[in-house]
Amino acid sequence: MLIRRLARPLLASIFVWGGIGTFRDTEGHAQAAKPLVERATSPVRDSLPEEVPTDPHTLVRIDGAIKIGAGVLLGLGKTPRLAALLLSGSLIPTTLAAHSFWEYEDPEQRAAQQIHFLKNLGLLGGLLMTAVDTKGKPSVGYRARHGAQRVAEQTQQIVPAKGCKRKGR
Repeated sequence: MLIRRLARPLLASIFVWGGIGTFRDTEGHAQAAKPLVERATSPVRDSLPEEVPTDPHTLVRIDGAIKIGAGVLLGLGKTPRLAALLLSGSLIPTTLAAHSFWEYEDPEQRAAQQIHFLKNLGLLGGLLMTAVDTKGKPSVGYRARHGAQRVAEQTQQIVPAKGCKRKGR
């Protein structure tokens, strides 16, 4: 459908651009993410495996790579549902780290951050719609329910109900 071909690149563009910006200013993004990373990792830091990164610089680079990679996939229409889920998972911590408007005292800064926060919620809504878009085809859940129903009906025809005896025996 033409709308999907136009909408996906439009939605993806902000993430690709944001991922590029993350690599251009990793230090600034890491400083913005540091308080959120500390709050999220401090309670479980001792129980995490050594391989799990907990430093803001590494996490910001991973986030940038996800934004670029999944953004390009979404824009090209390649695995758009998976790409939208990855971008959704990336957008939530980004929004909390960069646009926590409730922490600002200045009314102008608070209003500006609130606008960005709400913009990101709108982007999240678009990503979630993309993640569940089946291009007009029935969903996996629908196909599974109706497939199970067909199997049950066919089984009823082949195997008589419990307690019934077949004729001729």
